[in-house]
Amino acid sequence: MTDPASIARMIDHTLLKPEATPAQIEKLCEEARTYGFASVCVNGAYVPLAARLLEGTQTAVCVTVGFPLGASATRVKAFEAEAAIADGAREVDMVLHVGALKAEDISAVHHDIAAVVAVCQTQGALCKVILETVLLTDEEKVIACRVAQDAGADFVKTSTGFNTGGATVADIRLMRQTVGPEMGVKAAGGVRSLADALAMIEAGATRLGASAGVAIVNEARGDSPAAGGDGY
Repeated sequence: MTDPASIARMIDHTLLKPEATPAQIEKLCEEARTYGFASVCVNGAYVPLAARLLEGTQTAVCVTVGFPLGASATRVKAFEAEAAIADGAREVDMVLHVGALKAEDISAVHHDIAAVVAVCQTQGALCKVILETVLLTDEEKVIACRVAQDAGADFVKTSTGFNTGGATVADIRLMRQTVGPEMGVKAAGGVRSLADALAMIEAGATRLGASAGVAIVNEARGDSPAAGGDGY
């Protein structure tokens, strides 16, 4: 796939840095309108602004929940999702409880995800579960995918972009093999070029989280890439 419009519709155009300013979010949304990205992915404080700027477009507002550690109380994650959806978010990227997964407390992991999924389903929003694959063994990645799928999530996602590694082709392939053809798989963290994007799509990704979305689409168009994002 090298059609620029099709690639754009797979990208969650992302700005999650703690120092992000309103002006930078406005630029993010302007780029999303211009390029037709699937969503803009922002922290909760910027959901109302992004929702206002993207009203009437096909670009959704995606919010992070329990980000970036995944260690918030479950009721806090659920409330955070509910508040963001009320503010205009239509997609929720939640970080699973990594510590509980590594402790093999599968019931706690399932409960944590299911609580956020329930909020999303009630409000008509998508729920993506961030596994933070760099912290997991392959066996744990498989377990996390299966638990997220069983809890009703719409996507599994590789990474926050705030740890020591991001998406890899091997992880995307493993996640796709685990969840089958129906569930979404999102590659995030380190997707910075057209080659990166195409490799992830070939491995089974159906969504790409990237701060370099403009550069990726420009490259697909055959234009000189604009300056790409960094860190996600």
